[in-house]
Amino acid sequence: MTDSNAGEMTWRPPGISDCALHLRHNPSEPWRPYEDFPEYFLPDPPGFSKGYATFLALLKKNWHSQ
Repeated sequence: MTDSNAGEMTWRPPGISDCALHLRHNPSEPWRPYEDFPEYFLPDPPGFSKGYATFLALLKKNWHSQ
């Protein structure tokens, strides 16, 4: 069974040069920076990639990585 709220994650969507986590709920939506999702946002430990803590938390919630 999958989580119906699960979405998609990517580190560098097409056309974006900044390597940071981007999210969307379904493929018809544009990619948005993870900071735009306060319901999922987690602060990152010092020295880690932008969005790493959020990425790990969403993986546990069955989000898909692109």
